[in-house]
Amino acid sequence: MRAVLAILVLAIGLSGCGIIGKEFDETEGWTAAELYNRAAREMDGANYKRAIELYEKLERRYPFGRYAMQGQLDIAYAFYKSEEPEQAIAAADRFIKLYPQNPYVDYAYYLKGIVNYNRSVGFIDRFVPTDQSQRDPGSALDAFEDFGELVRRFPDSKYAADARQRMLYLRSNLAKSEVNVAEYYMKRGAYLAAANRAQYVIERFQRTSAVDDALEVLIEAYDRLGKNDLAADARRVLELNRREGRFIDDTVPPEEVSLGRRIWDYLGLDEN
Repeated sequence: MRAVLAILVLAIGLSGCGIIGKEFDETEGWTAAELYNRAAREMDGANYKRAIELYEKLERRYPFGRYAMQGQLDIAYAFYKSEEPEQAIAAADRFIKLYPQNPYVDYAYYLKGIVNYNRSVGFIDRFVPTDQSQRDPGSALDAFEDFGELVRRFPDSKYAADARQRMLYLRSNLAKSEVNVAEYYMKRGAYLAAANRAQYVIERFQRTSAVDDALEVLIEAYDRLGKNDLAADARRVLELNRREGRFIDDTVPPEEVSLGRRIWDYLGLDEN
């Protein structure tokens, strides 16, 4: 009899441990609207990690419908705000793939550009690294391409004007980075490589302030190489353009963009 009682007590104990060990999920049984609205409130409160968890549950439990569609765009913004750029871009790409005809897909393209633009800030602010290996314009180039795609696909988008301004700024800074590569080659005595890089800037990045610096590098490189005629030609071009005022000033940095999550007001999702 005692053995039977001991077994019963053990069974009850194990059962209780199982109940206690099971993780409680307050969202179990919530509708799509409830999940979305709670996630939206977490977003408004800047609780981005929690919002991401809720949007992911929404997508798993209710993969179709207007809440899932909006949630997939919102989660891209949440990843952006929580400083998870790779996940933000992946979420934006997923939205573009699933809803290419959506009237607000331009926002997804723009968000990709903004994510890469902000990733490139460290590169833009660090024009003269200690050596060439530290130079990484990848994110700046990605941002330039993202904004370019937005402008090509949606020239009348409300984000197009800002995208164009950022493209000008990125282009100017990319040109400066190329000049810095040329200057790096000059310091290393690689004069031919420096001349080629400077020539690339002059041909590829016309109408940027970097062309002035590129011509100076080109002149010095030709002088060091003993190519006096080419140096003289480059010097004449530099002097002529300076005299005619053809070199433009640096592009003004764009203002900080203020993105928001509520871009589909017509759906009225928060009201349900």
